[in-house]
Amino acid sequence: MPHADPEPRVSTESRRPRIDDIARQAGVSAATVDRVLNRRPGVRSATAQRVLGVAATLGYLPQAELYASLRPAPMELAFVLPAGTNRYMRMLADCVKFSEEQLAPFNVKCRCHAIEGFDPEALARRLSQLGKQCDGIAFMALEDPRVREAVHAVVRAGVPVLTLISDLSNSPRAAFVGMDNRAAGRTAGLLLGRFIAARTGSPNRPAKVAMFAGSLAYRGHEEREMGFRHILAESFPALQVVGGLREGLDDAETNRRQALQLLAQHPDLVGIYNVGGASDGVARALKETGRDGRLSFIGHGLTPDTRTLLIDGTMDAVINTTPQTLVNHAVRIFSNLRDGQGALVGVEPVHISVVLRENLP
Repeated sequence: MPHADPEPRVSTESRRPRIDDIARQAGVSAATVDRVLNRRPGVRSATAQRVLGVAATLGYLPQAELYASLRPAPMELAFVLPAGTNRYMRMLADCVKFSEEQLAPFNVKCRCHAIEGFDPEALARRLSQLGKQCDGIAFMALEDPRVREAVHAVVRAGVPVLTLISDLSNSPRAAFVGMDNRAAGRTAGLLLGRFIAARTGSPNRPAKVAMFAGSLAYRGHEEREMGFRHILAESFPALQVVGGLREGLDDAETNRRQALQLLAQHPDLVGIYNVGGASDGVARALKETGRDGRLSFIGHGLTPDTRTLLIDGTMDAVINTTPQTLVNHAVRIFSNLRDGQGALVGVEPVHISVVLRENLP
């Protein structure tokens, strides 16, 4: 009776490699291989590279997965922005949240954190917390010793920090991302002076203008005020700034109430420059008193509100930098720092745009 053929033996060369095979050839434990392949911490870089090299040689990982494993873990970036009714800040936060696909080449993960906009103690505390959790922090700075000290501590711990929109003096931040605020204030003053001259028929006729700000705790707002006052003194000395600088904390209703008081005190007012946000609050006061379109009004940040105000003639001009530009610049700077390059390599200065009704994007 013929003997049955023996059961065919499976060649070890044809079976799919296993973690034990990788561990044996790499000279490490199976647990180490598992940590490397699942990108868990606790393995030296040289060991991880050896394990991945063996995995590639044995064909353990498909090409796409191998590239993903070789790629470093994405940078965890935190954007700390003020909460409140400031529409521009909301737009900036949305850009951070929804730019994942656009920022994919930089291998980063961005998360936005809202913080009380005018509470330096709360801001300092949040910076200290995030410094233990993130690979980089970008935030809108308040000029305060507690904030400055928190930045020093975070940077000493090896986490780079960027300031957004408003800078922080005497701090070890890696870079400032935003427009030249003093130049922005001068631009606003030049525009307002010329708009008023066109309305009154003379650049030398005495007239009153007023200013609003979020808070001078923002260095950027202080620099805009400085630039605005300087160019008025240089080029439009007949224009008098009245009513002091009204700080509305970038709140629309606060700006509205203060604007109503200002207009009642100075019915002959011919111009307003809003250094900060919530220009819609000022605009509501102008509309309620029938002054919209009858005085020159310049503000910052192109939002759905200010866009409407440009179209209906309540605002004459908006000084703007797109939120996406700020996010892109910040991420590019963090990427440079991760790669050991200078912070600003390949990063252009943030340009100031003047948006009018006739050039709305």
